[in-house]
Amino acid sequence: MRKGTVLFLVVWMACVFLLPAAGLAQSRIRCASTTSTQNSGLLDTLLPIFEKKTGIKVDVVAVGTGAAIEIGKRGDCDVVLVHAKELELKAVAEGYFVNRHDVMYNDFVIIGPANDPLKIKGLKQAAEALKKIADGSGPFISRGDKSGTHTMELGLWKQTGLDPKGKSWYLEVGQGMEKTQRIADEKKGYTLTDRGTWLATKDKDKLDMVIVLEGDPALFNQYGVMAVNPEKHKHVKFKEAMELVNWMISKEGQQAIGAFKDKNGNPLFIPNAPGK
Repeated sequence: MRKGTVLFLVVWMACVFLLPAAGLAQSRIRCASTTSTQNSGLLDTLLPIFEKKTGIKVDVVAVGTGAAIEIGKRGDCDVVLVHAKELELKAVAEGYFVNRHDVMYNDFVIIGPANDPLKIKGLKQAAEALKKIADGSGPFISRGDKSGTHTMELGLWKQTGLDPKGKSWYLEVGQGMEKTQRIADEKKGYTLTDRGTWLATKDKDKLDMVIVLEGDPALFNQYGVMAVNPEKHKHVKFKEAMELVNWMISKEGQQAIGAFKDKNGNPLFIPNAPGK
């Protein structure tokens, strides 16, 4: 066989095998999500499954829920996965997002020093626990970042009738959940965290802390996924974003969420897309 013919065949075969892969690699979307989905490792597990199935690469921006929603409102991402349902529904009603779906849940817990100096253990209501922390001058470490966790915390303080802002025992750190836990550990204080982050990081970070309150129905933590409205931002990749939304609420996506557990076999998130 002539050299020219051989060279042609080599080039042709390279095109046949490499071009489809190159085409897939060009399909890319941006997802604004919460630090809890990053700290827990959930998206590191889910997204490779989705990417392998669809060829769509997902770049994640992990911030607080409030910031994630604002990123979506500006059209700086294509899809959001967050956990502050009232804020999400408000943003949908305002026309910034479409096709919002419940996707999974876990719950919030209050953690504190292992010796629980303020004797929070045994209380049943989170608002009661916060009031006791305030009466004992904390310290209480707040994320202070307009995240879903911070939104929940502020709602609980409202139930107590107390405003902790500016108090010497109340520290707003403006950090993600894992860093906030570490600061609470260093300060020997209390904080509100989501169970997923707690289970995924407590051993890794060697925290001398324990759950002091859990099980209050008020601490239910719903996550939702929604696409940025293409009528607001023409440039967003709506079709690809909806592929991610639909996959997350599909039987396959829900099973993947349910299978995600910590090293002790504890589920970090419970899938609850309607009808799945």
